[in-house]
Amino acid sequence: MAYEDKILNCRDCGQDFVFTAGEQEFFDQRGFQNEPSRCPDCRRARRASSGSGNRQMYEAVCSACGKPAYVPFQPSGDKPVYCSECFAAQKSMRNR
Repeated sequence: MAYEDKILNCRDCGQDFVFTAGEQEFFDQRGFQNEPSRCPDCRRARRASSGSGNRQMYEAVCSACGKPAYVPFQPSGDKPVYCSECFAAQKSMRNR
C-alpha cells in the first residue's frame, strides 16, 4: 500500500500537523485503526501529564523491614504494606 503525507488538525491546540507516510505505515503495521488526533507536541505533553509523576504518594512503614515505604494508596492498617524491595521479594516468592 502506498502512503502519502496527510495534513491533520490537532484537537487540543487546533494547529495543522503532518501525519507522514512513515507514521501511517507504522500505525498500519501495529494495527492502529484511527489516525492521531493530536499533534506530536500535544501527544508528548499529554503523555507527560498522565504519567505517575502526578500521583499522590503516601508514606507508610514497611511491614517486613520497618523502612519507610511510599505507596500510591492510603494505607488502612488492616493489610501489610511493603517497601519496593520487600514487595519485589514477596512477588518473586509468590511466583515460584
